[in-house]
Amino acid sequence: MKLKKIATTIILLFLLPLWLVSQSENVDLSMIYKIKQEGLKNSSIEDLAFWLTDFVGPRLTASTGYNRGNEWAKKKMEEFGFQNVRIEASKDFSQGGWDNLKTYAALTAPYYANFACNPVAWTGSTNGLVKSGVILLDVKAEGDLDKYKGKVAGKIVLMPSIATYEVSYEPLANRLTDVQLKDLLMASSANIIRRPPFDRDAMMAQRALRLKITEFLKSEGAAVILNSSGTFNVPRSNGSSYKSGDKEPVAELNLPIEDHGRMVRLLQHNIAVEMEIDIQNKFFNSPVVYNVIGEIPGTDKNLKNEIVLLGAHIDSWNGGTGAADNASGCIVMLEALRILKNLDIAPRRTIRVALWGGEEQGLFGSSGYVEKYLADPETKEHKPDYDKFAAYFNMDNGSGKYRGIYLQENELVRPIFEEWLKPFEDMGCSTVTIKNTSGTDHLSFDRIGLPAFQFIQDEIEYGRGYHTVMDTYERLVMADLKQNAVITASFVYNAAMRNAKLPYKPVMKPRQITDQGSRMQ
Repeated sequence: MKLKKIATTIILLFLLPLWLVSQSENVDLSMIYKIKQEGLKNSSIEDLAFWLTDFVGPRLTASTGYNRGNEWAKKKMEEFGFQNVRIEASKDFSQGGWDNLKTYAALTAPYYANFACNPVAWTGSTNGLVKSGVILLDVKAEGDLDKYKGKVAGKIVLMPSIATYEVSYEPLANRLTDVQLKDLLMASSANIIRRPPFDRDAMMAQRALRLKITEFLKSEGAAVILNSSGTFNVPRSNGSSYKSGDKEPVAELNLPIEDHGRMVRLLQHNIAVEMEIDIQNKFFNSPVVYNVIGEIPGTDKNLKNEIVLLGAHIDSWNGGTGAADNASGCIVMLEALRILKNLDIAPRRTIRVALWGGEEQGLFGSSGYVEKYLADPETKEHKPDYDKFAAYFNMDNGSGKYRGIYLQENELVRPIFEEWLKPFEDMGCSTVTIKNTSGTDHLSFDRIGLPAFQFIQDEIEYGRGYHTVMDTYERLVMADLKQNAVITASFVYNAAMRNAKLPYKPVMKPRQITDQGSRMQ
């Protein structure tokens, strides 16, 4: 009996700090009501969606469209009444500016068929309309290139397929099920599944071979390089390794897997394939990635210099109009701050929205912001604004509605977020998971120990539009985006008004590896 009492006491002592934190979260339900009313009944989501996708168009980093998107966002922030609005230089960008001016590709033999296609960003142009036979390249090692010497000049070169098409029996759009949400909820730090190790040497060898192939085709005078879009049935987007000042690469196109596969099979059956292609691209000097920033200044004399940050990346790829990835996030963040501004709140802390540039090329905008304001990238030394950082909330998982939030293993904020989400349980958003999520701008802050979070979202059609020409206005679910803006506004308001900043993850002593491979503290 005594052992049972002792065990109970230990458990209560362990839970007491979390219980006390949850009791201190006095959520202003009257303000949450106002946020819901403003966000759901007076929404500007659809208007923002049109202007940032259909009107602005593709926003490839450092392109004309990217600059147009930044100018539009700055003007919209000023229109909403945000303060300290600016387009701010973030980080050097060695690839420079690139615009696609014209793209046309068609099969002309053994019959005519017009192909959907998308140019690889930062690749070159053709010399007008190219009419040529197609050669299928079969290269598994650098030595295999010798057999193509003198044979590819002026030709259209078809790269081998990286995947074969497989029929999918999964629905195009999905919402997270109760079972999936429960799995997220029940996760613990001990059972988080880490990414399996990958063969880095094999990956680097593959990249090196592809670079050798590209250099060979360029030196031999190939006219165009054609790639398959892998398992996607629409042309996808990606970029070359071009650096500003280099000689222009060979013009390069991504084709749907069906069109690419058709030509591969024809050539494998010794049937001649011919195409006509016209690609016109423009390179120009644009050596910097920019962020678009606006604020609602804080009013508390002791807390006004602390920053609650919300953000999303405004850059996209060049194929579609970057709707789900990631105009959706930008729209939600702008709308969240508009809601709070229209309600005339007087936040204790400064609320700052940032639309990041260069996320697709490696988190350029957000990492540049971190380096400028928060921590030295080399020494890791904290800068003055580090201790003024209250929280960061990010959206970059498509157009689906929020179902909860990832803690990034920061267990200290669990009871806080659980209280913050209670007013949204009836909207299907209540799951708090210890799990991490990766691949976007919150990582720039999380990796230096700051509280930075991404919301759990329904995937909807994210895979269908992700990095493809189909990532357009049609991928946006307006009702979901309205809900996301309301919840974001609530989280930001709570973070700006609470007495203390959100708790940082405790600093852990790095693990050391002995020569024998055993871990030591």
